[in-house]
Amino acid sequence: MTWEPDTPGLLRLPSGRSVRGRGLRNPLPPGPTPAFGLYLRGSDPGAMAWESRWIRWPDFWLPTDRPAFAEALNDLLERSSQERVEIACGGGFGRTGTALACLAVLDGVPNDKAVGYVREHYSKRAVETPWQRRFVTRF
Repeated sequence: MTWEPDTPGLLRLPSGRSVRGRGLRNPLPPGPTPAFGLYLRGSDPGAMAWESRWIRWPDFWLPTDRPAFAEALNDLLERSSQERVEIACGGGFGRTGTALACLAVLDGVPNDKAVGYVREHYSKRAVETPWQRRFVTRF
């Protein structure tokens, strides 16, 4: 059970796995819902209608618990082979883009190419700050 190719916000990884990125301030996109979501917010986003995990990550900054973030990304990557998964923050660009770039690194994209990969295949606005870009290169 994976995403349809025309799903809004879809990032296809080099392995063929796909992850939906989105902003929680926007309405839920039409179509199927995820089986699992990773939510990157400064405060708990609340319960979802599907299994989810929250990582504390203030807007424009970096995750406060980096080992937990890496563990959550590895779990999400594993799930993406069989389930619809998504990553979301408030707007869907900075924190979500940074997490997608780190996910691309886990999927085999070189660290120094991951931001460009996500900007090309997800959104030109992905990864908003210099420290988010640096975080990806050191992930």
